[in-house]
Amino acid sequence: MLRVPHSAALLTALVALPLVAQKSNVKPNMVTDTVIQAPEQLRRVPPPADDLTPAELEVKGDVLRAEKNYADALDYYRAASKKHDSAALQNKTGITQLQMLRYDDAKKSFERAVKQDSSYADAHNNLGVVYYVKKDYRRAVKSYNKAIRIRGDSASFHSNLGTALFAREDFEKAAHEYTLAMQLDPEVFDRHSVNGVSAQLGSPQNRAKYNYVIARTFASHGDTDRCLLYLRRALEDGFTAINDVYKEAEFASVRKDPRFVALMEAKPLGIN
Repeated sequence: MLRVPHSAALLTALVALPLVAQKSNVKPNMVTDTVIQAPEQLRRVPPPADDLTPAELEVKGDVLRAEKNYADALDYYRAASKKHDSAALQNKTGITQLQMLRYDDAKKSFERAVKQDSSYADAHNNLGVVYYVKKDYRRAVKSYNKAIRIRGDSASFHSNLGTALFAREDFEKAAHEYTLAMQLDPEVFDRHSVNGVSAQLGSPQNRAKYNYVIARTFASHGDTDRCLLYLRRALEDGFTAINDVYKEAEFASVRKDPRFVALMEAKPLGIN
C-alpha cells in the first residue's frame, strides 16, 4: 500500500509506504488513453505476447514490478488493460508509474481506477499519495478521507492522512490520525519510512514538531522505547517547546524512566 512521504528519500519511502493490496471484483471497462512507451533501454524482457490472457499478463506484470523492472511491468499491465481493463489494473499501473517517478501519469491512472470503481479505497489512497508528493495537501487530505470513509480500519490510510494534515500544520488533527493509526496497527510506523516523511515536511521546525507528535503518540500507547527515540529526534531538530513533555499527561510514565531524565539533562545539539 502506498504511503506518503518522501530525490532518493522520497522514492525509498514510496517503495516502503504502503503498496496497496491489489484486489477488485469490478467489471471490465475499455482503455481510453494511448499507450506511452518507456524508453527502450529500460526494458529487460521481451514485449508481451499476443496470445497471453489478461490474467497471465497481469501476473507477469506483478512479477516484473516486484523485480523492479518497472518499464516492462508497465507494458504488461497496459497490454492486459487493452484486453480486459479493470480498476485494479489501473491502480497497479499507477503504482508502477509512481515508482518510476511519473507523478502526472500515476495521477491519471489512479483517477481512472476510481472512475471505474468509486469504492476502491486503495486507489483513493494512492491518489492522495500523488497529491502529497506534489505538495497539494488539500487534495491529499480529501483523497485520504475518501479512502477512510470506504475502509476506516486501515492504519496506513490514517497515517497518510495524519502526515498530510501535518504538512498543513494542522497538528492536533494530525496527532489524532496518528493515534487512530497506532490503535489499528501498533507497528504502523515501523513498516513505513518516517525519515522520508520528515524530509518532505521541509522546515526543521516542522520536522521537530512531527517527531515530538510521534513521540507523544508512542507515549500514549506505553511504548517508552520508541517514544524516547522520537523525543531525541525532536531535540536534535531543535524543538523549542520541549518542556511541554513535563506537562502533558501522555508522558507521565515516560518521565519516570531514567533514560528520559538522562536525555533531558543531556539536551542533544539542536535544542539551543
